[in-house]
Amino acid sequence: MPEYRSLREGIPMLEACMTPDLASEITLQPVRRHGVDAAILFSDIVLPLYAAGIGLDIVPGTGPVVTNPVGDAADVAALPELDAGQVTPVADTIGLLIRELGETPLIGFAGAPFTLASYLVEGGPSRNHERTKALMHSDPKTWHALLEKLAETTLEFLRVQLRAGVDAVQLFDSWAGALSLRDYREFVLPHSRRIFEGIAEVSDVPKIHFGVGTGELLGAMRNAGPDVVGVDWRVGLDEAATRLRAAEPAAGAPVVQGNLDPAVLFAGWDAVEREVRRILDEGGRVDGGHIFNLGHGVLPTTDPEVLTRIVELVHTTTAQR
Repeated sequence: MPEYRSLREGIPMLEACMTPDLASEITLQPVRRHGVDAAILFSDIVLPLYAAGIGLDIVPGTGPVVTNPVGDAADVAALPELDAGQVTPVADTIGLLIRELGETPLIGFAGAPFTLASYLVEGGPSRNHERTKALMHSDPKTWHALLEKLAETTLEFLRVQLRAGVDAVQLFDSWAGALSLRDYREFVLPHSRRIFEGIAEVSDVPKIHFGVGTGELLGAMRNAGPDVVGVDWRVGLDEAATRLRAAEPAAGAPVVQGNLDPAVLFAGWDAVEREVRRILDEGGRVDGGHIFNLGHGVLPTTDPEVLTRIVELVHTTTAQR
């Protein structure tokens, strides 16, 4: 959005996240422009690591870059723990937003332990996650110690958001799709489950879990304990619901979120409308419910007017049902 680019000009990402007036205004911008049904807190998944004192920065065009990557047990032991006071600006942002949003719900979020671990071990974004997987398989004890520490950091960050008043939380495991189902169950699932259990100890807000390229992991991701599972564009919503139901038969009908391919937004309105209607039809066959969303983040050069028209189309179509 042009108003976002103007507001953020010259201000580093993490600084913006820790400036309540600015983060609040950025959070409100898409609600005003697009009329979406919920606001999503302006933040970043690496923010709690930065706030805790880990040396990192978000480099434009690259992503999070870690000053001293984690390579062994001593590095894990040296990682600082997050104290709630270190993310007080985030709580302040939420306080500002609750006063502004009125009846519009606010969704908070955090990064899942595996994805945070990958950044810490690789030193930044990675295509193959080779260092991460090497540590995981060569030194499982150190790996689990790392994820236990990151799970507590993530949980503390979410506790702050919950106490400040968010209406739902989403746990992003952006890079979990790089794993096999076997490795996910052994090396990741227990730590993600710990976070969802910890959230439930604090609040009964809806809990969402999302990853990219996680079609083969959907059932295991539901085993972690979320109420809603986000689905990217690679798996149809009805098929995703089948996999989720099979994973937790006693949990009842699954709720799914997604899953329009962000690249389709460049294909012209006829193609966009066709895909939106198809996804709404698939989602309408999911007994537990469907939250319409993209299958991943909005690409930077997307025309914001297309997003506004999508929101209007979803509202109009679902109101007729």
